[in-house]
Amino acid sequence: MIRLNKAIFFDRDGVINDNSLYYTYKTADVVFNDGIFEAMKLFQDNDYLIFIVTNQSGIAKCVYTHNDVLEVHQFMSDEFKKRNIAITNFYYCPHFPEQSKCICRKPDSLLLEKAIARYKIDKNCAHFNGDMETDILAANKAGVKGHLIESNSNIVELARKICQYEVGIL
Repeated sequence: MIRLNKAIFFDRDGVINDNSLYYTYKTADVVFNDGIFEAMKLFQDNDYLIFIVTNQSGIAKCVYTHNDVLEVHQFMSDEFKKRNIAITNFYYCPHFPEQSKCICRKPDSLLLEKAIARYKIDKNCAHFNGDMETDILAANKAGVKGHLIESNSNIVELARKICQYEVGIL
């Protein structure tokens, strides 16, 4: 029997980092939201694989590049590593709907589905924390539980509830 993994998916801008700027594509502009490190550590300590899933249409609009996104993700990953938190993987969609149709841009679910397949994730023990309705729609399409949060809010209490809930059903 194959052991399936628990997973927590996060939208990036507005959930992990402050999204007061329309685009966050420079490491100097990354401001982590209050409580995000504590919440991530709580998920990791409860055996969740941690994923960040984000739309990055600024690439298609030529505002910034793939390398800019990768640098921000590496910076974020390094900041989490300093706190002994491992991000399993980052997934991002570089498309802009008015320029090209894709199935990876949230509210579609391809990025979630890729992670679910690659990392053998149990959808019954998978959650997506997002600050936009498109995040919740993507979660629903992928068959995972979606949690709509207020942008730039502290999600520690939500993390505690999710972890307590999962312990209760396992």
